[in-house]
Amino acid sequence: MNNTITAQLQKVAAHFGTPVYVYDSEKIVSNYHHLRSAFSDVNVRLMYACKALNNSNILKLLRNEGSGLDTVSINEVLLGLRAGFQPQDIIFTPNCVGFEEIQEAVKMGVHINIDNIAILEHFGAEYGDRVPCFIRLNPHILAGGNTKISTGHIDSKFGISVYQIRHLLRVIQTYNIKVCGLHMHTGSDILDAGVFLQGAEILFEAAKDFPDLQYIDFGSGFKVAYKAEDVTTDIAELGQSLTSRFKEFCKEYGRELELWFEPGKYIVSEAGYFLVKANVIKQTTATVFVGVNSGLNHLIRPMLYDSYHEIINLSSPAGKQRIYTVVGYICETDTFGWDRKISEVHEGDVLCFKNAGAYGITMSSNYNARFRPAEVLLLDGEAKLIRREENFEDLVRTEIEIIH
Repeated sequence: MNNTITAQLQKVAAHFGTPVYVYDSEKIVSNYHHLRSAFSDVNVRLMYACKALNNSNILKLLRNEGSGLDTVSINEVLLGLRAGFQPQDIIFTPNCVGFEEIQEAVKMGVHINIDNIAILEHFGAEYGDRVPCFIRLNPHILAGGNTKISTGHIDSKFGISVYQIRHLLRVIQTYNIKVCGLHMHTGSDILDAGVFLQGAEILFEAAKDFPDLQYIDFGSGFKVAYKAEDVTTDIAELGQSLTSRFKEFCKEYGRELELWFEPGKYIVSEAGYFLVKANVIKQTTATVFVGVNSGLNHLIRPMLYDSYHEIINLSSPAGKQRIYTVVGYICETDTFGWDRKISEVHEGDVLCFKNAGAYGITMSSNYNARFRPAEVLLLDGEAKLIRREENFEDLVRTEIEIIH
């Protein structure tokens, strides 16, 4: 972490307090354009996966760069429209929702992505060829950094199996459904560019049976670095290989299509920092704990996915290193990191969790009746508050008292 960012984060902690999420707008924009430039030789569109981080300021920042939006709930669609995205710039990819939610999205005019034959039959009966849709295929590729974020394997609930293509085509023909796009998403934290190419061949083969396509959507899953030695997805290699093959496919298909990706974590993860305060230093017979003013209610990924987040002592970044286990204040085991080398920590020091931009605040909760933290955006050299910390009134706002 460079000295400029360190100084900015120290100022944020001093001014806004902790816990607080901080996002670097320059890094977000840089990541967006780095990915886009890898596919500059084809008609590419990035649809930001807003489930990663959905603050309206982040959405507007990416909208201004030309991004589209990937959504998975009707409320995410509403957030996108509220942030100024046009309906045609939003794709809605729900899973296991009621049909009324799909009807609502159709009324809003966004792209509908269907991953279930039963829902597709209902969609066809309702709309026929009046409303085009995407089809999400399950390529049966096991990929991803954790079983909970692997979505393209044979036991996954996501997508229509590639082995059901013939039945799928019969349903499409019966209801005269117009399919304008094919989609797949195999999982997150994919290292091997070959996984995308393997999936590409499956989609390209399937595409031969869909004459009205305009889009091929490969989802996302690009691996970002959590540790200095981490291997990441080689975006340049992927861009070169997939671009070349996509051009060949378009010639085979007979016209140029748009190539879509839905990056979320890749765009915002490394641009995010989570700042907390050391409440206590507790030494037991086996371990030295640093207990901080946060927990799994704010950042659940280490507990849910065993994710690694580098932890830095912002109050003494160059101090003598010691071994600590960093834990939260929740009433169950909420360990952020075991046996970490961190500059010597004292009560009141500010610690920083790196790679906290994706699935941090969006997966936070009020567990233990704790407040969700504030969010700050580093924009044009200034730290701007973009969401205040919750208060007690927020905690009870939706309650209805019936007992007195």
